Amino acid sequence: MTEAAELPQAPEAARTVFGEFFPEAVRYAELLADAGVKRGLIGPREVPRLWERHLLNCAVLSEVVPEGVTVCDVGSGAGLPGIPLALVRPDLKITLLEPLLRRTTFLQEVVELLGLDHVTVVRGRAEEMLGKLPQVHVVTARAVAPLDRLAGWGVPLLRPYGEMLALKGDTAEEELRGARAALSKLGVVDTSVIQVGEGIVDPLSTVVRVEVGESPGGIRFATKRAKANRPSRSRRRR
Repeated sequence: MTEAAELPQAPEAARTVFGEFFPEAVRYAELLADAGVKRGLIGPREVPRLWERHLLNCAVLSEVVPEGVTVCDVGSGAGLPGIPLALVRPDLKITLLEPLLRRTTFLQEVVELLGLDHVTVVRGRAEEMLGKLPQVHVVTARAVAPLDRLAGWGVPLLRPYGEMLALKGDTAEEELRGARAALSKLGVVDTSVIQVGEGIVDPLSTVVRVEVGESPGGIRFATKRAKANRPSRSRRRR
């Protein structure tokens, strides 16, 4: 097993970005560098670049998230981008959605240790959550799946006129072009590629924004949603 490198000191930009929650951000970085590596949630080679490549890269997503909305972080993994977003935006109500038990256990420990009362951890697959989770204003994701597949999981979780914000790399434009047909079927009405983190991260963080109309997920999911929201027979008999 490769021994994890030592966590570097937090850059000055982290103090600016996380503000009063900077101590909590440091604690989270320490947890990722220790328990996160030991439990296989993050690679040991990522420890030297935890701040720039992971925490700050995710925290700047807050620049394009509206105030006071509900957020579902799909495939949250070790909590990226959900936990950095939660640290800089206490006005948000965030659900960390993750199917693997060892990851949700870690996420729950982090949420409790950092006192993130506005964050909820849910174990499950996004495609199984229709009707089980309230629809949200914003879905976030990072390094989960190609855009067309990710949209198939995340878009149906949105409220009408909501948006999915996916942190992507250099292939963002290419992925978006290849996913346009699939996105259209999912009720997507507008897409864009934007960059955030000016003066904080280099290179800038690239975000694919996918906006939906009045029927998130398209016709097929509208039918599923109607069935999921329909009272069961036993409830109707009461």
